[in-house]
Amino acid sequence: MNEETIFIGPEALPALQTLLVRPTVSRVFVLVDANTRRWCYDVLRPYLPENHHIIEIAAGEEYKTLASCEAVWSQLTEERTDRHAVLVNLGGGVVTDLGGFCAALYKRGIRFVQVPTTLLAQVDASVGGKTGVDFQGFKNQIGVFQEPTAVCIEPRFLLTLEPRQLKAGYAEVVKHWLIADAKAFARNRRLGIFTDDWTPIIRESVDLKQRIVAQDPLESGLRKLLNFGHTVGHALESYLLTQPGREILHGEAVAAGMICETWLSYHRGLLSAEELDQVETFLFTVFEKVQFITLETEAIAEFALQDKKNAGTTINCTLLKGLGHGVFDQPVTLTDIADSLRYYHRL
Repeated sequence: MNEETIFIGPEALPALQTLLVRPTVSRVFVLVDANTRRWCYDVLRPYLPENHHIIEIAAGEEYKTLASCEAVWSQLTEERTDRHAVLVNLGGGVVTDLGGFCAALYKRGIRFVQVPTTLLAQVDASVGGKTGVDFQGFKNQIGVFQEPTAVCIEPRFLLTLEPRQLKAGYAEVVKHWLIADAKAFARNRRLGIFTDDWTPIIRESVDLKQRIVAQDPLESGLRKLLNFGHTVGHALESYLLTQPGREILHGEAVAAGMICETWLSYHRGLLSAEELDQVETFLFTVFEKVQFITLETEAIAEFALQDKKNAGTTINCTLLKGLGHGVFDQPVTLTDIADSLRYYHRL
């Protein structure tokens, strides 16, 4: 995606309005979930054509499924939607991932625009062209790479979030610092999460991610850096999704995963004890500890066997070779992952 198609700040929604009134756009559909329909749609509505059509799905990771996609495709089909339509995805990571996937496959592809409403989606999920849904309990198991026509990031939407959701998105910001910007981590770990203006942080994170994605759009190499914290984090998130009442947010799982994978980096001699302590101390000032019992660590680790970075039976992980410098394709074992979870549990 070109930088010109990512709009951040007050110009984002007017840019969307300009895009949607082009003669090449036949119809406009807006994908929302129950939360963004209630809290965000009224902000977006003045920038939409009068005759747009709303498609609503249930809110929550448990609805990021092929069944939800089928419901979206059914509505598009019932409306006799042609290939010149545009799907505007208004929501967090579930909506932007699922909406992009639906658009990419409907009639072999219609255009879509991401309008992310959570911090996680604004700094990560909506940028980079990854789309997909969960399948049989595994995160993003089915998906395609497909760039949106535009990403329109309006920080005002963050005012609708509960603190827990805001913190969940912050995990992806910290991830960007740890893999590629040691100075930003050193500066911000003393400030914490509180800020009156998220725009500079969003812009910085999006720019960093875009620089990586531009060099490796299909994740064959360098882009794997962006998966730091996600090998263990996805395994933990997926396992807890199978435990009714114990589900956690994606960013909470990534924060735990970053501590585990930072410990693995230290265990392999890639990081100093002081650097490990800095990461742990900072993350625990922002995130509460994810609860599980020691006897569950092997079961959690098993979920990493389905990680998309794996090569055959080898589990590949992104680790840190010093703060601000990620290294990808680092082979780890189920025992390594279970040991890292036990370490996290003891903290």
